[in-house]
Formats: sequence, C-alpha cells, structure tokens
Amino acid sequence: MEVEIVPVQESRALRQFIEFPYQLYRRDPYWVPPLRMAQKDLLDTAKHPFYRHAEIQCFLARRQGAVAGRIAAILDRDQFSPDHLGFFGFFECEDSPPAAAALLEAARKWLRDRDVRVIRGPVSPSTNYESGLLVDGFDSSPYVMMTYNPRYYPALLEGAGLGKAKDLHAYGGPVKAVDGDKAGRVAARALRRGGMTIRTLRMKQFDAEVENVWRVYNAAWSRNWGFVPMSKEEFQFQARDMKQILDPGFALIGEVEGRAVGFALALPDINRALRHAGGDLFPLGLLKILYYQRRIKAVRVIALGVIEEYRTAGVAAGFYANLIGHARRLGYQECEFSWVLEDNLMMNRSIEALGARRTKTYRIYEWK
Repeated sequence: MEVEIVPVQESRALRQFIEFPYQLYRRDPYWVPPLRMAQKDLLDTAKHPFYRHAEIQCFLARRQGAVAGRIAAILDRDQFSPDHLGFFGFFECEDSPPAAAALLEAARKWLRDRDVRVIRGPVSPSTNYESGLLVDGFDSSPYVMMTYNPRYYPALLEGAGLGKAKDLHAYGGPVKAVDGDKAGRVAARALRRGGMTIRTLRMKQFDAEVENVWRVYNAAWSRNWGFVPMSKEEFQFQARDMKQILDPGFALIGEVEGRAVGFALALPDINRALRHAGGDLFPLGLLKILYYQRRIKAVRVIALGVIEEYRTAGVAAGFYANLIGHARRLGYQECEFSWVLEDNLMMNRSIEALGARRTKTYRIYEWK
C-alpha cells in the first residue's frame, strides 16, 4: 500500500506525531511511556530554549489515512559548521521498510535543501537528550532519559542506506557488585595528587550551582565526538526538570582551590514509576508516580566530566566512589552508567574496573 509523507504543520498533526509511539508500543512490556506533557514541551519551538539556535521539521508517514511512522529533521545552527552537519530524530515506525525509507528520505531532503552534507541520528533533538538507536540489550526497560526501540529498527535504517557512525555503551549491574572500595582507594591517591575535593550540590544555592556546572559541562565535553554545547538557558531548563527528582548526594562537584573543575550526576530511575502512569498525570497518573517513586531502587549515572587540565587516571574513580557509597547507604540495588562513547577508553576501562558489565549498546547512524 502506498505511503504518504506529510510535514507536520498544524496542531492536529502534531498531536498525531506525539501520540504515535503510544499506539506502536502499546503491547511492548519494556517500553516506558513518557509523559505526554513532557513530549509537548520538548517539541514546543516557541518555548523550548533549544530552538533558539535550531530548526526542526517533523514528518508523518500515513498509509490509508492511518499513521505508520514519524521522523524529525533537525538543523542545529551551533553544530552546522564546519562540517555542514544536520540530524534526524524522534524516529518511530512500523515494521515497514517502505515507510521507514520514505520517512528518512523526507528528512534527508529537508536537510539537503539547507546545505547539510552529513546527517546523523537518531538524536531527539540533540546528543544532550535521548540519543542513539538500541542495537543490543532489548530484554529490559530503559533507564531514565535513555531510549528504547524494537529489534527491527536497525534493519530499517541500514536498509535505507545508513551506516554506523559511533556506538554508545551502557554498563550496569547490582550496586553491591560494583567495587566501591577499590574506587575509593584509587580515588584517594588521585585526588590528593591533583588537589581536588569533591562535595555535594548545595540545593539552597541551586541556580548558582547550576551555572558552575554549566561552565564545567561545556569545557569538559568540548572535545568529545558529537558534543553539542548547551546555552545557559537550555542547561537551566533541563536542570529545573531534573530538580524534581534530584538527590543532592547524587550531584557532585569537584573543586580545586574553590574553582569547579568537574562534576558527576546520577538520578533515581524515575522510569520505574513513570511506566505505571501511561503517559498522563491525570486523573491517576500523578498518584501512581508518587506511590511507585518511593519504591525505586535503581539509579543511573548520567554524566561525569572533568576539565582537561585536571583529567587524570583515578579522578573519575573519586566521583564513582562517592556515588556508589551514597547509593548503598540509601539501599539502591541496581545501577547503570550510561552512555559512554565506544572509543572513550579511559572511561570504559574505569567502569569495567569497578565490576560493571556492558548491558546495552546504542548506535548513532550517519549518511554522507
């Protein structure tokens, strides 16, 4: 049956764009429905600070009037030069190669018309948000702010001519299996040598602390493959969202002579509560989230970075030792470290040395 690709240009089509995954995954036991209101906020080009430096065009695939897939073409002006780089994201599709190929071609054409020469994805809408396509580890639900997709997605993208650009690794396992004592011993030597101290985030000075972390973030990750710098407004926007579930013991700042030079962040896996809400806060979703939130015993280490001049072996262990110790004190049972670039050898080896094992692999694809 013929597939029709239509650009999302009015509110009804945007509602269909947002709603399609809830239909596609309705029988999938591992998918975690995101809050619809959060998805609306993320796609609100008038209000979300990401779109102050980026453009997005969403597309729907329809077959006999029914939605069969969706995609977004994304042009981030901060990332465009010098490689003429563009992105695609928010990809969801039935197991239909013709529908997937038509969606990807629509995004490709929109980007090519804007002088984009290299296209990567999926990122939704950048690598600072959900990134990559799950290619290994389909037998469990994703942790907070990680993506999930059916097993047939890699074949859809590869069948449409995309190839691997980079893999992203997720590590995990029981908290008790992670060797926090070893991390502590390695860390003590490294921190003394570098003159670094580690402290928790001061919640009463939240805005000032977030600004410090923002500076470290853009400096520490600046040389990483695929890094997208965040404006202060965008970073603060994300921080306000995270604040609702943030435990200051999982938000660490590394300082040298009072100057912030590194930070680490972990979040309780709120997905374990969100899955019970079905994507809505009302009428009962909020009550379900609050009830199941108290029972969360899993945590995801989201970010760990140190500016280059203080980046030595063992410093990462200092952050890990503090995070693991706090998780144990609170009775957490499971943890995930994600994501880590496949060729970030220092970070991959540090995590493996703690006893964590690779549990999932995500892939960024590319067209040239």
